[in-house]
Amino acid sequence: MTDKALNVVHNENAKQFEITVDDHVALAAYDMEDGKIVFTHTEVPPELSGRGIANQLAKSALEYARDRKLKVLPQCAFIASYIKRHDEYADLLG
Repeated sequence: MTDKALNVVHNENAKQFEITVDDHVALAAYDMEDGKIVFTHTEVPPELSGRGIANQLAKSALEYARDRKLKVLPQCAFIASYIKRHDEYADLLG
């Protein structure tokens, strides 16, 4: 099951992209380092698993990086695997 209408929010103060559903927050956390966005952690609460939420977070986060011409350093295993599965983002790796 995928929730197509979920809104991804960029919480700049917390340095993460978020999706909130029923008081549960899924997130993709990052740090900025030398002109790169370093994705450090992706977390989806068990209550939200199986809904494609991590994919939505990854896509939004990578589009953010592309729009701002940032190189991506995926320390997070999920973001790294997402890029491998979606080679249209491979050019962002730096």
